Amino acid sequence: MVDRDLIIAKADKVKKHVDRVLKKSHADAESFINDRDLQDIVLFNIQMGVQNCLDIAAHIISDEGFGVPGSNNEMFYLLEENGYIDGPVVEKMIAAVGFRNLVVHEYGKLDLTEVYNISRNDIRDLLVYIAAIFKKTGIQ
Repeated sequence: MVDRDLIIAKADKVKKHVDRVLKKSHADAESFINDRDLQDIVLFNIQMGVQNCLDIAAHIISDEGFGVPGSNNEMFYLLEENGYIDGPVVEKMIAAVGFRNLVVHEYGKLDLTEVYNISRNDIRDLLVYIAAIFKKTGIQ
């Protein structure tokens, strides 16, 4: 059985990281690209928000006995197959994990304009994921 308290705690962390990104994304693109501290804050919070989403997926998959995923991306496909999220959410989360991996493993190759756009637009995809998980698990 899925530990609802764990999901709620992880989801709360996701929401806090998303809020932090949104609060820091008020700057215009040029200011963001020239402010290393702002970039670091945004990138760290994106990374942690995505990681907490992965943690939620891993927990559900493990507790529900959905199998052993071969990759982070496969976790989202397993959630889709079992009615937790739909195809569009899967694709958004795969993109989020791909970006997280880029942040973690190849920091120097980041396109700061893309980071800026993610911080202003795509970061909310993590909240869509959380809403889908809450709906399936009956968490209010």
